[in-house]
Amino acid sequence: MSYPARHVHLDFHTSEDIPGVGSRFDKKQWQAALKAGHVNSINIFAKCHHSWSYYPTKVGQMHPTLRRNLLGEQIDACHEIGVRAPIYFTVGWSANDAKTHPEWAARNLDGSVRTCNYDVNAKPTDSKPIASWVTLCPGGDYRKLILEQSAEICRTFDVDGFWYDICFDQCWCERCLAAMKDARLDPKKPEDQRTHNIRKWQSFMTECNAVLFGSHPKANVFFNGSTGIYDPQYHDYITQYEMEDLPTVWGGYDKFPLRARYFASKGKPLVAMSGKFHTMWGEFGGYKHPDAIRFEAASMIAYGSNCCFGDQLHPSGEMDLATYRNIGQAYKYVERIEELGLGGQPAANLGLWLSGQNEHDQGVTNMLLELQRDFRVVMPDTDLSTFETIVLTGDARLDKASAGRLNDYLSGGGSLLVLGTSGLDKAGRKFLIDVGARYLGPPKYEMDYTQAGTVLGKGLVDTPFVNYSAAHRVKAAAGQVLATIREPYFDRTYGHYCSHQNTPYRLAEAAHVAAVRNGAVVYLAHALGKMYYQHGARLHRDYFRNALALLHRRPALEAALPSAGRATLIHQSDRRRYVAHLLYGPPLQRGRCLVIEDLMELRNVPVTLRVPQKIRSARLGVAARPGDVGQPLKIVRAAGATRVTVPEFSCHQAVVFEY
Repeated sequence: MSYPARHVHLDFHTSEDIPGVGSRFDKKQWQAALKAGHVNSINIFAKCHHSWSYYPTKVGQMHPTLRRNLLGEQIDACHEIGVRAPIYFTVGWSANDAKTHPEWAARNLDGSVRTCNYDVNAKPTDSKPIASWVTLCPGGDYRKLILEQSAEICRTFDVDGFWYDICFDQCWCERCLAAMKDARLDPKKPEDQRTHNIRKWQSFMTECNAVLFGSHPKANVFFNGSTGIYDPQYHDYITQYEMEDLPTVWGGYDKFPLRARYFASKGKPLVAMSGKFHTMWGEFGGYKHPDAIRFEAASMIAYGSNCCFGDQLHPSGEMDLATYRNIGQAYKYVERIEELGLGGQPAANLGLWLSGQNEHDQGVTNMLLELQRDFRVVMPDTDLSTFETIVLTGDARLDKASAGRLNDYLSGGGSLLVLGTSGLDKAGRKFLIDVGARYLGPPKYEMDYTQAGTVLGKGLVDTPFVNYSAAHRVKAAAGQVLATIREPYFDRTYGHYCSHQNTPYRLAEAAHVAAVRNGAVVYLAHALGKMYYQHGARLHRDYFRNALALLHRRPALEAALPSAGRATLIHQSDRRRYVAHLLYGPPLQRGRCLVIEDLMELRNVPVTLRVPQKIRSARLGVAARPGDVGQPLKIVRAAGATRVTVPEFSCHQAVVFEY
């Protein structure tokens, strides 16, 4: 599906206390900004978090100092130069609606108003925290208002799409409690409340989509908050997967790759979202360096995603040309590389079987990214035979069907790296995969130590190393013991403690083990993903690397990069080629932000490809000058692998392997 690759999300949350809203909007200046930014799609505002609309509305409330049809003029200005203009509409946060209709507010179980960083008892002169709003529930008259205004917009404008914001919060208001009672759901039970919440939002999305597609059947629609990888119940109601990650302050630069890999096989366009600002939404006058924007944009393309950068329009309606010159430096580069990443499928032969728990899943992802081990997320319909190895991330409990699927995969020649309590049945009592060990039970202590053997201890210390969370206890059965455990003398309490932190290890090995191998299965008893997510010890990552190397011997892609380097592989079958993307831009912690600054040049980077097809040629995907064909690379073939050397690159380079 063709989709614009170079988006901007243009915030416009504007107080009623600001005069002359939209007074300096100029079509030519607006178009000049979009052209400078190489932008081909921009989200513009119909209704903002202050509840104001930016066009003459008979349903909502037009901003009190706006004297023009700003939304209509923006749409016309965009369409005149071939730029899409999806329409933004707030749902969950709408300040003046909350003030004039307190009965529309979402409620907690105790009846208090649900808010975000908002003190309902604050005085008007008190300092207001960032991103602080009262949350509304889309039911009753408030839902009617949203639907009627959506219909008004659809009647009035040439609509490319809708972008509904602040969706999917929970609520225990009177309407929700009545609905739960009718459905025989207990509002005090989290699982019952979740069931109600899903049904409520699904019905809301269904009604919004009926309004939109009834008059604009080719439009796009997105409900912000619908792209959680653990909430697939909302995925059918949107036309593209947009990932609002803001890596500078919301989860870092390694959050996006996991989500991109999850959504890659689901058949809809991907849109990755970052910002032009230094921190996050709502920052006027904040600028990210264009080098950082270019790195982020190149990363998005490398993972097969379209690009989107957030901006915020000045209340006057005049575009900030400095912003679009910055974005333009990145999007000019994206125009050169988008065909190298979009329209293909991830081609890694390493699978990630998710646990459904972020710390386990993200921690393993972080280790793989730092090891340049590209991966695909295993989905319910994924053909497991396409993987050489699958990693079960940490607490991936199995039912009979999923266990049968994995056991069939093993019988067909696959291999598994199993972490923590993964592989156990849902009750957590026994393994449904033969890992070569018998499950005994949870740990007796809070932490413990691993004594890695000669196989898993390669490059590690040869003494016991600490694990910040103890392993569940397993006893080796048919498997080969690869690492053992030393337990502490006692847990640290006021009654029993030693030194400043953890208690030292006993001199004797524990009866339960740290690692065992049973043929094509390697089992590591510690939840290394969660531990790495929380503590980030390289020693744990290297231990994981050694275990993975026992199984994953023929990665589809290998690239010798520093730990901050990233390597991804895309297969574009219609073009009969693979594209390997190389990225290097180490993020640095500056205050509360991660900053990309030092785009160092890397030289003589070896890249190895192992795919079923015979590669006939290889070249650099990005030439020294726009419009040129990339430099051909010498191919060395050995043991079924194709090897090339990238002479040098900074920030990003791609290698095109044609077959």
